[in-house]
Amino acid sequence: MFTGIIENIGVITNLKDDLNNLHITVKSTLTPELKIDQSVAHNGVCLTVVAINNDEYTVTAIQETLNKTNLGTLKIHDKVNLERAMKLGDRLDGHIVQGHVDQTAVCEHVEETNGSWIFTFKYDSSLNNITIEKGSVTVNGVSLTVVNSKKDGFSVAIIPYTYEHTNFNTFKKGTVVNLEFDVLGKYVSRLMELNATN
Repeated sequence: MFTGIIENIGVITNLKDDLNNLHITVKSTLTPELKIDQSVAHNGVCLTVVAINNDEYTVTAIQETLNKTNLGTLKIHDKVNLERAMKLGDRLDGHIVQGHVDQTAVCEHVEETNGSWIFTFKYDSSLNNITIEKGSVTVNGVSLTVVNSKKDGFSVAIIPYTYEHTNFNTFKKGTVVNLEFDVLGKYVSRLMELNATN
């Protein structure tokens, strides 16, 4: 369980294919605090630490994860948003984030608005995921509030702190990002589908 509040930006130092899996090595100042088997969200994807070496650690993404997320597009030196699993009893500063990415989206527009930024994303609406105005969504692991919600897209407003302390500052038109839709919204949507069929 995560909150969508990014702790650190990691840098990809090695990528190794292993059958259908991808071993991802990340350099981060968080590494000394990690341990084997610990869960860490990478661009919002929950992955398990499998090796630690000095200031670098390795996680493994399986084929299903690569198919549903942007992890398969990573390159050496790319930056990833990192968040460790929340501790029981911590404040929930963002929203409830599972680390299970629903699908990817494409950045369609970036607009600087006198000290903040508006990012607009488009996604495949055939998967039946939705956003609502002022609801929550996770973009590359960052908990954000939706503005301008549409059937196949939405925008988010980014303050300078978030821009500087996440990989949002690397986004441009065409950047592929991971989306996790609000889990409460997903349950409500599913219940409504079930009621409609009964």
